[in-house]
Amino acid sequence: MNRTEFIIATAIILFVAFALGWFACWLLHRLSRVTQADMGELEKMARDLHDAEEARDSAVVTLEEREAELVNQLHQSQAELKAAMDGLRDARHEAEELRTYIEKLNAG
Repeated sequence: MNRTEFIIATAIILFVAFALGWFACWLLHRLSRVTQADMGELEKMARDLHDAEEARDSAVVTLEEREAELVNQLHQSQAELKAAMDGLRDARHEAEELRTYIEKLNAG
């Protein structure tokens, strides 16, 4: 093989490699191309996701408001319970004093 044949063979090999690379690139772009239907579906999914996030945010806000309301009611109930327990303790103490007083009057 002389020099001219070697150059021609190398040129043919390089051209075939270029053609195969170009064909592979074209085929890859052809297969991975996004269609208008896919874009519409992606837009719909994005809108649905946005709506779901808004619904979640409003649910979180509602939940936080309800939690604050329930905590407030719990504190009020605890304060009322404490007041009732104090009143009951005072009433028992007063009843015990009256019982002692009556027993003294009956004995004396």
